[in-house]
Amino acid sequence: MLTEDELRRLLVDLESDRAERTTSTKDTDKFSKAVTAFCNDLANRRQPGYLIIGAKDDGAVCGLKVTDELLQNLAALRSDGNIQPLPAIRVAKFEFPGGDLAVVEVLPSDLPPVRYKGQVWIRVGPRRGIANEQEERILTEKRVARARSFDALPCFGSSLEALSVPLFQINYLAQAVAAEVIAENHREPEQQLASLRFFDLHHQCPTNAGVLLFGKNPLEWLPGAYVQFLRLGGDSLSDDELTEKPLSGDLLTVLKELESLIEVQIDQKPIADSMLRERIVADYPFVALRELLLNAVMHRSYESTAPIRFYWFSSHIEIQSPGGLYGEASPENFPNQNSYRNPVLAEAMKTLGFVNKFGRGVFRAQAALRQNGNRPATFDFDNNFVRVTLWARQ
Repeated sequence: MLTEDELRRLLVDLESDRAERTTSTKDTDKFSKAVTAFCNDLANRRQPGYLIIGAKDDGAVCGLKVTDELLQNLAALRSDGNIQPLPAIRVAKFEFPGGDLAVVEVLPSDLPPVRYKGQVWIRVGPRRGIANEQEERILTEKRVARARSFDALPCFGSSLEALSVPLFQINYLAQAVAAEVIAENHREPEQQLASLRFFDLHHQCPTNAGVLLFGKNPLEWLPGAYVQFLRLGGDSLSDDELTEKPLSGDLLTVLKELESLIEVQIDQKPIADSMLRERIVADYPFVALRELLLNAVMHRSYESTAPIRFYWFSSHIEIQSPGGLYGEASPENFPNQNSYRNPVLAEAMKTLGFVNKFGRGVFRAQAALRQNGNRPATFDFDNNFVRVTLWARQ
C-alpha cells in the first residue's frame, strides 16, 4: 500500500490516470467502475491505481469519518462477482487533520479486458469511460504476454473447430457481455472468444479455459478433465460397486450432470419429531455437496491427468481434487484465505450462475452440514491433492 506522502502527491495531481477521488461512501457502482478501469491499465503503466474516498475533485479532504463497515464494503468489491475476472485490491484507512480517507489500491490485471457487469471500463488520463472496440482489442493483445494461469494459456494443437461456437454464443456470451456492447459490434467468433479469454489470437487456438467450457471433446486435449463418480456398498474401495459413472464433456454439461447426480444419490428418511409428527431428513444436505464439488471443479489443477474423484461410501463421502492448495492459501489459513488457480474458469462459473459470491463455498457447505445435523467436513492437504470428507447424518 502507498505511503502517506505518496497519497498526498496523488491528491494534488489532478491529471493523474492512477487516482480517482470521490466524496461518496455508498456509490458501489461508481467504485466498481473505477476499480475495473484501474485493472485494465490501458496506459500500460504496470503500476497500481487508487480509488480515494473522502477527497474532493480538487484533492481537498472532505471531513469523512471512515468506519469499519465502509472498509468491509470496499473489500467486498473483490468477491461480489460483478467485476470479472477477480480484481486484486487492498484497502486502507488514512487519518488527516481534516478527516479520514479510505483508499482502495488496485493492481493491474494479468487477464484484461476486465469487465464490470459486462462492460469494459478504462481510464484515459483523468477520464473514465467504456472501451471502444479498438481499445478492447489492445487490452486483449496485452494479455497474451502476461497470462500466467494454466486456464488462460493457449491449448496448443487445438483450433476453433475444437469448440462448439454455438454453445458459447447461445449459453455464455449474452450473460457475460452487456447487450448494448454486443449490439454495437459484429466481431468474428475468434474475437468474441478472445475478449473473454477463451481464444488466443496470437497463436490462433483456444485457451485451456475455452476447451474446458466449450470443447466438443475436452478430454482430447485435457485428459484429466472429468469427474469419476463411484458409489460403494461399504466403507472401502474393495466393497461392491453400486454405481459407477464418469462425467465428462464441456463444463456446462458436467456441472449440470453433477447437480442431477447429487439429487438422485442423496438418501432421505422420515424421523419422528413427536408421537404424531414426522419430518424428512437427508443423509447429506444437497447444498454442502454441491458447494464442495463446485469448489473442486474450480480449484483443481487441470495440468494433472487425474480426474476429480467423487467416492460415496456407506458412512461417508470423499471428494479428491488434483493439485494442492494454491497461491497464498495454506492449511493454516484455509478457508479464510483463497487464491484462484483458474481465474478464467472461476469467472465463467460465476457468469453461468453456479457461483454466487467468491470465497464462500466452504463456509456455506459447513453451515448446511451443521443445520442438517452432520459432522463438519474435514480437509486433508498434500502437494498433489486436496481431499474433503463428509460424514453421513446419523
